[in-house]
Amino acid sequence: MPFVRAHIRRGESRQYRQAILDNVYQALRETFNVPEEDQFMVVDEYDPDNFIFSKSYMNIARSDKFVLLQLTVSNTRSVEQKKALYLRIVERLAEQPGIRAEDIFINLVEVEKENWSFGHGLAQYAQ
Repeated sequence: MPFVRAHIRRGESRQYRQAILDNVYQALRETFNVPEEDQFMVVDEYDPDNFIFSKSYMNIARSDKFVLLQLTVSNTRSVEQKKALYLRIVERLAEQPGIRAEDIFINLVEVEKENWSFGHGLAQYAQ
């Protein structure tokens, strides 16, 4: 049920983009108990003029390899699970495709379970 948007600067390889998506998905499976095949993700690429971020906010030195991840999820996870997810995403992306921890920004957007429709015009999670 998570919906993941990865925002990056234009120019990275298909393998780089796929490694981001694969590793975020695996981190979600490991920490948020996301079922197999529950994978809905996009990569948005921007020219440098359209991808603005602080190089030093909160004393974090960011590079041009900055990645902004926005994950829309149901509001069913604990603070501990969220912290575990952030850490696991950073660990996995450091391994593959080699993104520095300083260059990974994660934003969770939590929604009620009835705000999802996976097809057929139905709210599959609505009670």
